[in-house]
Amino acid sequence: MDPVDIVALTRSLVDIDSTTGREGAAGRWLADYLRGRGWAVEEQRVDDARFNVIANVSQPAVVFSTHFDCVPTFFPSRVDGDRLSGRGSCDAKGILAAQVAAAERLRRDGESRIGLVFVVGEERGSDGAKAANDAARGAGARFLINGEPTDNRLGLATRGILRLKLRASGRAAHSSFPELGESAIDKLIDALIELRAIQMPSDPVLGETHYTVGLINGGVAPNVVSPSAEAEVMFRTTSDANEVRRAVAPIEGRVAIEHVLEVPPVRLKTVPGFDTAVFPYTTDIPFLPAWGEPLLFGPGSIHVAHTADEWVSIAELNAASTHYVTLAKTLLAQL
Repeated sequence: MDPVDIVALTRSLVDIDSTTGREGAAGRWLADYLRGRGWAVEEQRVDDARFNVIANVSQPAVVFSTHFDCVPTFFPSRVDGDRLSGRGSCDAKGILAAQVAAAERLRRDGESRIGLVFVVGEERGSDGAKAANDAARGAGARFLINGEPTDNRLGLATRGILRLKLRASGRAAHSSFPELGESAIDKLIDALIELRAIQMPSDPVLGETHYTVGLINGGVAPNVVSPSAEAEVMFRTTSDANEVRRAVAPIEGRVAIEHVLEVPPVRLKTVPGFDTAVFPYTTDIPFLPAWGEPLLFGPGSIHVAHTADEWVSIAELNAASTHYVTLAKTLLAQL
């Protein structure tokens, strides 16, 4: 069994555009690659064009998992010294390659209780992970090692998400007679100003909940009092989302609040001998509980993921593969 060339595998994946919604070609390539190395591969359909890639050689006890979709805009791979650049190189195709390399090393050492769960859709709602969770029922996996950029540190916890849409309603009028109308934009602005003054829930490990007003839309023309306006607000939560809902309830006197998306914060398993950290982002882990007790670990920095020059250190990829082997052996020894 030949060792995996992590750089070559990463580049092959990066060079296939798998922007969320367009993962089909990358999934087919990956499934064929794993079959060629002797894995039993399931192409689990998520929709007509996309599928998760789930692989094993026996009943898995430890599962490596990450995603192979990417944010836009696609750009191909290149290597400059220790840097491997390209869309998805850091988040998360390099991670995927390091996990495959680790799984192959474990197989060469005679360990077959390893599974691979590579999903679509992580960047836009985790529909792949939700489907993959159904495939885990009865599989008997005990531990899930999920890969995201953590600078090769184990995660202690990750924040959750609460996405709200604030909608203000008004009454249109000619802007030369504003008293005849009712400005929805003014109501929305007042609500957002009030939101800034609200004390958000906090946690001793995860810190204080924070938020970003990501989208604002409203009005019909510069010379018309706005009849409608809305804003989308993303909270990075450190507690039960209901605590945030209670905190923002006072602004419902100005706007209607639609609850769009909720992902809970997660506490994670760790093992001795690894640096640990808390991460403010959300992963697929909350949607994969049936695959076992979760750990979070991966090469690369979240600060370069999604950027215009996304890259990952080749040395860090190779180190991650060794760390993944150590993690898996430590967990398997606990069974």
